[in-house]
Amino acid sequence: MRRTIGMRLNGEWRELVVAPNELLLNVLRDAEGLTGTKYGCGIGECGACTVRVDGEPVLSCLTLAVAVDGCEVQTIEGVGSDGRLDRLQEALLDTAAIQCGFCTPGMVMTGRALLDETRAPTEQDVRDYMKGNLCRCTGYASIVRAVLAAAGAANGAKAVTEG
Repeated sequence: MRRTIGMRLNGEWRELVVAPNELLLNVLRDAEGLTGTKYGCGIGECGACTVRVDGEPVLSCLTLAVAVDGCEVQTIEGVGSDGRLDRLQEALLDTAAIQCGFCTPGMVMTGRALLDETRAPTEQDVRDYMKGNLCRCTGYASIVRAVLAAAGAANGAKAVTEG
């Protein structure tokens, strides 16, 4: 039996009819056309499908769409404003932290949540927070540098990594 749910998706109220077992990932990609959220492993191991629900990073491949009824959902398409990239997206470009790009949306969503929670994260904070996001290309050092650089930009200073 299908059910109508409502969510604020990237700032706009949406009502959708979903099956009780339909995954948020599939609703976002197929019904809403938001293909920035990636289908990676399908078992919650890679983080490529990360979105934010009420500000928290959530694996959309493990989340039923009915579970976000009434929630605020943000995808990679909702990051940044006025056609500009978010400072974390800019930092990922500036530090050459993007290679194939498949993991990047999940990295941005997770990293953005960390930066919203922690004003001045340490290198270890970043590594701990981002450990659920896998990348086969970069080796993670540039991703960590990018998150720290974005934190430094937000704080008006250059981020320093722990030695």
